[in-house]
Amino acid sequence: MGVSKTSKATIFLGFLWLNLFQSVVGRFVVEKNSLRVVSPDVIKGTYDSAIGNFGIPQYGGSIPGTVVYPKENRKGCRNFEDSGTSFKSKSGAMPTFVLVDRGDCFFALKVWNAQNAGAAAVLVADDVDERLITMDSPEADGSSAKYIENITIPSALIEKSFAEKLKKVVNAGEMVNVNLDWREAVPHPDDRVEYELWTSSNDECGFKCDMLMKYVKDFKGAAQILEKGGYTQFTPHYITWYCPQAFTVSKQCKSQCINHGRYCAPDPEQDFSSGYEGKDVVVENLRQLCVFKVANETNKPWVWWDYVTDFQIRCPMKEKKYNKECADTVIKSLGLDSRKIEKCMGDPNADEDNPIGKGARGDVTILPTLVVNNRQYRGKLEKGAVLKAICAGFEETTEPAVCLSDDVETNECLDNNGGCWQDKAANITACKDTFRGRVCECPVVDGVQFKGDGYSSCTASGRGRCKLNNGGCWHDTRDGHTFSACVDNEEGKCSCPPGFKGDGVNSCEDIDECREKKACQCPECSCKNTWGSYECSCSGELLYIRDHDTCISKRPREVKSAWAAVWAILIGLAMAGGGAYLVYKYRLRSYMDSEIRAIMAQYMPLDSQSEVQNHVNEDHA
Repeated sequence: MGVSKTSKATIFLGFLWLNLFQSVVGRFVVEKNSLRVVSPDVIKGTYDSAIGNFGIPQYGGSIPGTVVYPKENRKGCRNFEDSGTSFKSKSGAMPTFVLVDRGDCFFALKVWNAQNAGAAAVLVADDVDERLITMDSPEADGSSAKYIENITIPSALIEKSFAEKLKKVVNAGEMVNVNLDWREAVPHPDDRVEYELWTSSNDECGFKCDMLMKYVKDFKGAAQILEKGGYTQFTPHYITWYCPQAFTVSKQCKSQCINHGRYCAPDPEQDFSSGYEGKDVVVENLRQLCVFKVANETNKPWVWWDYVTDFQIRCPMKEKKYNKECADTVIKSLGLDSRKIEKCMGDPNADEDNPIGKGARGDVTILPTLVVNNRQYRGKLEKGAVLKAICAGFEETTEPAVCLSDDVETNECLDNNGGCWQDKAANITACKDTFRGRVCECPVVDGVQFKGDGYSSCTASGRGRCKLNNGGCWHDTRDGHTFSACVDNEEGKCSCPPGFKGDGVNSCEDIDECREKKACQCPECSCKNTWGSYECSCSGELLYIRDHDTCISKRPREVKSAWAAVWAILIGLAMAGGGAYLVYKYRLRSYMDSEIRAIMAQYMPLDSQSEVQNHVNEDHA
């Protein structure tokens, strides 16, 4: 009986997988998270659980919940909604964790059915006394692919002995409160995260290849931001197998391996007679490793993401462009040194090892696989979920800004505002979603800082606070006049304005100044109260002076007399000034005349003085 070429390819692939298994047997890693029972006391404590390799684990955070063990469909292999079973938690209640038994169907199907019925998480009870294993997703076919990619809740496998305790307590009618904790699932020793991705350039391997291609495209932007900022150190890897010694010269080995059977990959179509061969995939994988090496040597390791995504788009297998010519075009467009890349790749036909093809880690057997801080990532390979796991690897308070973006929000604030303070009227909340879960912190809105505990109260403080919902103080408008108890200062207190009394927050009542005799107390005054103020008037022709709370006369006759007195004073002053000026001028002239006469007497004697002198002379003669 003959064997088809496709069957031969399948048999040969079996040999490759057997060699892979023999090389790594006993080294598969089971990643765990903590499951803490809060109540009842009889089973209170912390237990290990194995993280499911599908759905979205809440890396860096935790989820509290109440355990429910269904009365029927306990293995979860059928749709719970068909029997009218719902696990949706009521408003204000804790989320529901559904406990199901292992067996009869895929792990992922159990979780999918529970998710559709409203479960927040799923605990799978092992039915064998053994060490915990990783619940992996099945090889996606037409039916399973529809639900595997849409699972969004976390799941975990628990040991049989612990599961029996849980069932006993739940069946006894007691409420079991637990907490699934992923905060230590990823080590976070410092402010840099090292992560690795095991991938392949093969784009025709079905659902998992499609998922991997989509992840690389979606995650490229975040990866490059992290790498350029020095926050992460990324390393790509490609799984290869070796060809058994007995088959190195066979046609199958030569079509799937390079370097004489040292590095092999399965035939993309699993058909040796058509399409691309396994060695084509190995060569491209080697090229992508060398692209990373050359880019890293130029201190631009993030260029690897550009090359891989561009190659996927421009050089797909289905368009027959998966070749060296197309790869060289991508390399040239990115400004990479093609000669260095070719030198790095070496000769695929040489009977020798390629240094870049060696890997130290032997515990990775599944494609794709992500390792963060030396811990294998478990869950859906999706941008937001992976970014959350990477961000959980940073030491707290050292996370970059990208870790606080919308992509990693937990959306806990959507349910009852996360139990935090909020002002519905102003649409302001203290709830903030982060990758570690929601936090209640008073916000900053339009430059105004709110202060408080974030849970029961947040009050606007500082200047500008009155612009935001009036600073949370009382305010009212009547007859076109608005009064506010908000005082725009650093103290942030609410104080009723003049004319009002109250706490300034909930109410401010108008003060009746007239009745309380706080205004218009002069004998001639009459008082009328208005909202927020008062009106005071005087009898007769008197004018009310508010500052002095008194009335003065406003008759025109008295005003004219006052002006006459003023003019009389001004005229009197003018006349006195003029008289003084005339006296001053007269005295000054007299003084000047006397001075002039004295000077002239010295130099020009008067006639009377000459005559006297002559008579004297005559007598002496």
